[in-house]
Amino acid sequence: MARVITVALVDDDRMLTDGMRAWLGGVPGLRLVATATTPAELLRPPDPELPYAAPDVVLLDLRLGDGSDPVDNIRLLLSSGSRVLVISTVPDRARIIESVQAGADGYLTKDNDLPTLVAAIEDVAAGRGAHSPELAFACAHDDSPARPRLSPRERQILLDYASGMTLKSAARRAGITVHTAKDYLDRVKAKYRQAGRPAYTKIDLARLVREDSLDGQ
Repeated sequence: MARVITVALVDDDRMLTDGMRAWLGGVPGLRLVATATTPAELLRPPDPELPYAAPDVVLLDLRLGDGSDPVDNIRLLLSSGSRVLVISTVPDRARIIESVQAGADGYLTKDNDLPTLVAAIEDVAAGRGAHSPELAFACAHDDSPARPRLSPRERQILLDYASGMTLKSAARRAGITVHTAKDYLDRVKAKYRQAGRPAYTKIDLARLVREDSLDGQ
């Protein structure tokens, strides 16, 4: 039996909430299990005697009526055990970058169609991240100090190594020696360390790739 992806929506737009129920209600493999107007409301179980069951993916509106900080909201939901897909009315470049750096797995504007939303939810649930055009554009034009500039070869070695390749395999694919590939990887680590985002393991590097959407460019 195929696994069902559980989804929750945090949005204070009642029309969108009702529309999302109708949209996702007929999608096989997805189940909208909860809606709330704030993350705190979502995390408050209807029955205090029962433990909170974190949905696989939370669709989080970027700007809620209570004025809460989107970054704080993302981190709160992540700490509960869910992955987060941010949805917004506008492709605000700075907000997109902040959201991804806070740990969100993707960013979609609300004018996307149902197949795009479903594909994004499935990607986020699988841990791949949702690489929308809005996210790719924001990351490509991000000039903040926290996102170091990598040369094409540095980026290639980082992507191959972080995706699971050995350094030897990454070097072979790039047509360089292992020693040269290690030099490139060391440069990548040094740049991220200088940016205040150190990476010590392959898992750390994979996280940086996801946060900066390097594999979606």
